[in-house]
Amino acid sequence: MQNELKIALVQSDLVWENPKENCDQFTKKISDIPEEVDIIVLPEMFTTGFTMNAAKVAEPMHGDSVAWMQEMAKKTNAAIIGSLVIEEHKSYYNRLLFVEPSGYISKYDKRHTFTLVGEDKIYKAGTEKVIINYKDWKISPLICYDLRFPVWARNIADYDVLLYVANWPKPRVSAWDALLKARAIENMSYCIGVNRVGVDGVNSEYSGHSACYDVLGNLITSFMPNKVQTEIVKLEKRHIEAYRNKLKFLDDRDAFNLTN
Repeated sequence: MQNELKIALVQSDLVWENPKENCDQFTKKISDIPEEVDIIVLPEMFTTGFTMNAAKVAEPMHGDSVAWMQEMAKKTNAAIIGSLVIEEHKSYYNRLLFVEPSGYISKYDKRHTFTLVGEDKIYKAGTEKVIINYKDWKISPLICYDLRFPVWARNIADYDVLLYVANWPKPRVSAWDALLKARAIENMSYCIGVNRVGVDGVNSEYSGHSACYDVLGNLITSFMPNKVQTEIVKLEKRHIEAYRNKLKFLDDRDAFNLTN
């Protein structure tokens, strides 16, 4: 059992609708990570920014960006995680990929498409909850708007890490801060959120606020707003086990079934 997990959180600006330039800049950022880590986390739609021009930028699962993720995972001996625009079976998906050094890929399709800007009209919503088992850690990956829906995130699988990739805009970033902390506390898990910075092609502004909270809701990162920055966090199994065994709040969680 691996008792510690080191994760690099990459808070970055994104080049609008340009997968090659984004992959090139993340190659540099990943090469600058100063130590070996187990997982590298990139933002939502890290190859394009949060675009509704799916027909213009979508790639297949055997496309260049997925191949780049596999190459970088192999090169760094670390899993790479982020979402991108995928076309499959004549539908578009905001799809999170967890790419292991072996090349194996786990995927999660965003459940809650962002109706405020019409994401639901462009992208097909996912229906499956995913738990990734990696190095004896159970990780629940979700995407941006999913953060507002605690039932979908509820820790009924005893996961260790709840992880969000996002393009969460600056005007509502106080909600991002509050909800990440709440998800950590209510699920007694580490909760990570990686958000972008900068201004996108439709003039939405992003201020970052990437973060990691422990099971008690304590902030254990120190990201600066509006700054391109990478930070490494070290997660500890004994921290999770100690507080779950002492406090046992999850024993009192409500039982429910999710329906589509």
